Amino acid sequence: MKNILLVAAVLLLYVLHQDFWNWRTAHPLVFGFVPIGLFYHACFAAASSLLMWLLVRFAWPGHLEREIESQEQREDTAR
Repeated sequence: MKNILLVAAVLLLYVLHQDFWNWRTAHPLVFGFVPIGLFYHACFAAASSLLMWLLVRFAWPGHLEREIESQEQREDTAR
């Protein structure tokens, strides 16, 4: 179930990456000086960073690392 949610989050960010609704306007200004497109991109970057952390935390293929570590241990004991 968590893998399905992670895939859905990746697809959602993929779709939201194209900020086509703010292309032709700089207004409203966020905090009085930041154009809305720049603010959207900053929020998107923060969301992407959070998603990457979630992917590393919950979907990292740890079995591959354990396999390499066991191979290295076998090589060390063979020497």
